[in-house]
Amino acid sequence: MKKYLAIFLVLTMFVALLPTAAFADGIRLFNGKIEIAEPLEHAAKVYEEATGKHVEVESLGGGVDLQATLKQYYQAGNMPEIFVGEGKTDFDNWTGMMVDMTDWEWAKDTEAGFVDETGALIGFPYTTEAIGLAYNKSILDKAGVDPASITGPESMKAAFEKIDAMKDELGITAVIGYCANATELYWSTAQHLFGNYLDAGLDRDDTTYFDLLMDGGKLDTERFTHFAEMVALFNQYSDPALLVSGNYDMQVSGFAAGKYAFVTQGSWIGSSLTNQYKDLYAAAGNFECGYVPYCFEEGIDTILTNSPSWWAVYKDGNVEEAEAFLNWLATNDGQKIMVEEAGCVSPYKSCTAIANDPFAPAISAYTAAGKTSAWHWLNQPGNLAQDYTGIIFQDFAMGILTVDDFVADMADTIPQCIK
Repeated sequence: MKKYLAIFLVLTMFVALLPTAAFADGIRLFNGKIEIAEPLEHAAKVYEEATGKHVEVESLGGGVDLQATLKQYYQAGNMPEIFVGEGKTDFDNWTGMMVDMTDWEWAKDTEAGFVDETGALIGFPYTTEAIGLAYNKSILDKAGVDPASITGPESMKAAFEKIDAMKDELGITAVIGYCANATELYWSTAQHLFGNYLDAGLDRDDTTYFDLLMDGGKLDTERFTHFAEMVALFNQYSDPALLVSGNYDMQVSGFAAGKYAFVTQGSWIGSSLTNQYKDLYAAAGNFECGYVPYCFEEGIDTILTNSPSWWAVYKDGNVEEAEAFLNWLATNDGQKIMVEEAGCVSPYKSCTAIANDPFAPAISAYTAAGKTSAWHWLNQPGNLAQDYTGIIFQDFAMGILTVDDFVADMADTIPQCIK
């Protein structure tokens, strides 16, 4: 079976590399998210039925080097009109070859597009992921804690204290599932959580604290101290068995099983609740999920949302048809398929469809209200979290560092990576 699959893949790649003129009145879309291949093909079919224009969807994934494949296409003169990129590093491969979509119709309805250093909008967002303090609404309801009341450090602390005092009554292990294992979850602490210091409460285009970080590794001491105090709260009220020696599966399965009122993970765990841990989640009552902003300062009212990847448009392809398709895909007709069939969380404010995901309603609500901040941590040095700051989060969780020590260690260490 593996032999025939390998032959099929080789033949598929060979045919795909051949230059083609078959779509003179249509376009090709190179999709790197294989799990949405069928819904995307359905969207293309509906679009063709409505407009008479063909969209050929080509989906690759599962370990395939997407950028290497695209480079082969380019060398063969077979570049697709629409192609995927996962951020600056990918799009830097195509500098000068992508269309600025700033004035396209879809751009008016979202703040999640990818903008390059020149200010050009080169990435079309097709889904949204979110980072916030996730909660189990059932537990909060039983504890008499309104998540909307958590608006700053004092109200967050009060909620944690109340829930902790009711742990036995609520049947939970800990208030929060937070893990600072530097080997297993440096990306969760030193990228996703740290990203809230950089962006929480800010407009999507506000890079104040990221710019400071990149200027030799500087931190805003007051803001970062407030952030550190919130992390100290997580250290105090997390499951001791999880805090340092745990891992991602323990964290997510524990939340799915109703062991924690809160968990420090993003919206991607929604699919784990409804698939990998569906039995645990069902036994816990298939509880509603939501987000509280990481409000380490009073008034922070945003969650961090972003696309995991974007679609760019090749400037020497059929740009007019690419524009028409992407504009259509961003409308309710296109978004209904992307949301309800592909399970995407729409980044478009006018979208009324909601994905079958426990976190989708919350993300859609924050997006529609314009209460989202960006993911500027994506542009920090790649080794900063893994080799440096993740370890400091772990030391803090172990009790080796005080709040002041944590702030000082970060201030001393980050400049080593950002010159």
